[in-house]
Amino acid sequence: MSKEKFAFDKTNFVLLAVAMAVVVLGFVLMTGPSSTMTRFEPDIFSTRRIVVAPLVSLAGFLFMIYAVLRKPKSKS
Repeated sequence: MSKEKFAFDKTNFVLLAVAMAVVVLGFVLMTGPSSTMTRFEPDIFSTRRIVVAPLVSLAGFLFMIYAVLRKPKSKS
């Protein structure tokens, strides 16, 4: 089967995997201790959880869009 029939090449799949790893990293950065009815946890308002982690996830999603829209190089 000809390789030219595929929409993605190996680079697209590698970029998609990297983007997915960045998204997962962003979600992991959002995790942490939670508040309960008897104890307040001020870490829920940390900069890491409300600013850095969502930006990392957003960057991963944007990179994923690039990886999908990237055209494979033609072998001419």
